[in-house]
Amino acid sequence: MSVSTNDLKNGMSLNLPEGLMTVVEFQHVKPGKGGAFVRTKLKNFRTGAVIERTFRADEKVPLAVIDKREMQYLYREGTDYVFMDNQNYDQIQVSPNDLGDAVSYIKEGDTVVLPIYNDAVVGVELPASVELTITETEPGVQGDRVSGARKPATVETGLVVQVPLFIETGERIKVDTRSGEYLARA
Repeated sequence: MSVSTNDLKNGMSLNLPEGLMTVVEFQHVKPGKGGAFVRTKLKNFRTGAVIERTFRADEKVPLAVIDKREMQYLYREGTDYVFMDNQNYDQIQVSPNDLGDAVSYIKEGDTVVLPIYNDAVVGVELPASVELTITETEPGVQGDRVSGARKPATVETGLVVQVPLFIETGERIKVDTRSGEYLARA
């Protein structure tokens, strides 16, 4: 199935030689001389890398139909993660490679959106922030909150986050899933 570059829309998914891409933005350009063209910014579904690519006007590009399913993370089996579809209760196993950095932010019982293309998981859509419990950090220091000094803390998923000095082991914190940074106490 293909689509004309004249009909591109933001959020559309394309199956290009560079990989599975999402249209971030596009612009139709009609110069005085020569043919019209479409300038696009595309985001790689798996890596998140953004590239710019120019197409001829009315060029056909392969459209990728991606099925987004809401799934709950149940448990790990070997190295794989087992998810259950919230609609039909089917269970699927997903390798950590397909999940990428998301493995640092999901814990058992969490619900995430898994984009599926040709029966393969092609990434994870996480909420902007998640709440995680700190399993290990140096004892908290009261007082000096202005200096912005930080210390490393390990959370339940194994991710290491830089947190303010007053945070203690066992506390729940909010972590930004895009940058991996501490946001606030939960």
